[in-house]
Amino acid sequence: MQEEKARQQAAAEEAASDTIPTGEASPPAADDHARQLEEVRAALLYARAEAENIRRRAAEDVQKASRFAVEKFAGSLLSVKDSLEAALATDAANSQALREGVELTLKQLESAFEGAQVRADNPVGDKFDPNRHQAMSMVDSDQPANTVVAVMLKGYTLHERVLRPALVTVAKGS
Repeated sequence: MQEEKARQQAAAEEAASDTIPTGEASPPAADDHARQLEEVRAALLYARAEAENIRRRAAEDVQKASRFAVEKFAGSLLSVKDSLEAALATDAANSQALREGVELTLKQLESAFEGAQVRADNPVGDKFDPNRHQAMSMVDSDQPANTVVAVMLKGYTLHERVLRPALVTVAKGS
């Protein structure tokens, strides 16, 4: 017990000798400590400001990316629009020329879809998939049950994501 009290008193005396009475000049170690503390504080403020700038720039980049995500696709559709306008501006006296123009326009549109990874889904003969197809009716057929026997309207996917399900007729079970 006595040893404990002696150790506590020695620690208290040592702590008292480390304190700096007011009015006295700070020892050089305290100046270094204050300078280091100020440097760390300045570095922390700089890091916070830099992190905020990075966050703001990233948010702006995300906003720009979402705004202009379809820019390439929209640019490829401009030639399709031009072709359709040209077809409407001509005289419809020659239906064969009009048909050829529409076929060329369709090829331009298919090329634009291909460049944007938009794929047509014509599932005749495939097993019905409710994630990719929408059944419009069921008919008796020689095909196995739940097989797509006719497509009323093609479906489309964008990078394996369904843009529009195919409207299909499905074989009934026997």
